[in-house]
Amino acid sequence: MDLSELASITGDWDYSELPSNVYLGQDCWLERKESFNRYRSQKKTGMVLGNFVKVYTWTTFNIEPSGSIFVGDESILVGPTFMCQNQITIGNRVVLSYHVTVADSDFHPIDSVLRKQDAVANSPFGDRSQRPTIISRPVIIEDDAWIGIGATILKGVRIGRGARVSAGAVVTSDVPRGITVVGNPAVFLDGDST
Repeated sequence: MDLSELASITGDWDYSELPSNVYLGQDCWLERKESFNRYRSQKKTGMVLGNFVKVYTWTTFNIEPSGSIFVGDESILVGPTFMCQNQITIGNRVVLSYHVTVADSDFHPIDSVLRKQDAVANSPFGDRSQRPTIISRPVIIEDDAWIGIGATILKGVRIGRGARVSAGAVVTSDVPRGITVVGNPAVFLDGDST
């Protein structure tokens, strides 16, 4: 491994190689260049990483051409996967752990007939213009929230300020501020209520 290869996995690479629609705040640190391999946003502002954001090695930005993601100041991305068709917003001082998935879309229809149509349209010789409409709803994770290892946050969900999502939880509906959720589907931890 030469020095440039080593730099691309230690945060010592040239951030100016990022797409021009990615904006980095003061002292933002990106460990692995490959985190952006599936970044395809064509929006004027495709990504904003705030001041003092830390992006660690297993983080993946899978951003569709129509997608954008915003990450607030002092947030720590230990190793989440972002799957963004439209918009994902992460507040300030948020921690997302290893193997967390945040998805603002299912990226395919749920209805079996439409799902088959989508598979045919996406096949190697298919006609992508024949894809059915894919539903997307923004995801918002407010300031000071913590998302545990392997948790999944699905489309349209808002995680309230200071909320905690336990390891492995699957969140399909909003989590009020300050609440801890566990399980699949996620439910309030005993003692928490709205």
